[in-house]
Amino acid sequence: MLKNLIEKIGSRYNIGKPRVVVGVPSGITEVEERAVEESVIQAGAKEVYLIEEPMAAAIGSNLDVGEPSGSIIVDIGGGTTEVAVISLGGIVVSHSLRIAGDELDEDIVNYIKREKNLAIGETTAEQIKMEIGCAMPLMTEKTMEIRGRDLGDGLPRNITITSTQIEEAMRESIAKIVEIVKLTLEKTPPELASDIMEKGIVLAGGGALIKNLDKLLSTETGMPVYIAEEPLDAVVRGTGKTLEDLERLKTVLVNSRKRR
Repeated sequence: MLKNLIEKIGSRYNIGKPRVVVGVPSGITEVEERAVEESVIQAGAKEVYLIEEPMAAAIGSNLDVGEPSGSIIVDIGGGTTEVAVISLGGIVVSHSLRIAGDELDEDIVNYIKREKNLAIGETTAEQIKMEIGCAMPLMTEKTMEIRGRDLGDGLPRNITITSTQIEEAMRESIAKIVEIVKLTLEKTPPELASDIMEKGIVLAGGGALIKNLDKLLSTETGMPVYIAEEPLDAVVRGTGKTLEDLERLKTVLVNSRKRR
């Protein structure tokens, strides 16, 4: 896949072997770093740079990561939730949790199977999460009609579910996300904590769109919480910005080596 992508980009823009910036989870090991670099080089890249996903999300969310003051980003993607405190172009404190969008979808599948005796797929679960999923009860409860397979007779069946039920389904996983944010704040150096208290927490990734998650985090941490503009694209946008301004942003990269 990488090889085909790199070949198409190279031929389309007539640039030969391109420079590539790859987003990786925070806390990547040297062995994993080398494996990613070598894979991309073998796929046809001239130079490979790695950027930690929360750093990319922060740049894509228009945070000034080079400032001496502290900022905190919470990136809730598909497979992981990445929380990082950033200052002077580096990650000061970070935690990664293997609970994010995919796990929340699975929570919904399991809840409907357990409570409604109905089997649904992950695609339906994701639609439910996006349409009526919430981290705290909504002012006006929402409902949604879904179709699945009855586990009793195996026949298709329609049911109506509510936002309150989906909030209950996701409650445990969302509580773990809140806890990892609080743990990161607890580990933050005091000189940066006051900056974060003033600036607030920035949410990115698809999980940032879960209704009332920002309010729940604000209630639990006592800090203002903001959702990044177009949070789904924050990591991609930040990776692109880094590639466009590589010399200035080179300090944010996991590796600054060039391979030819």
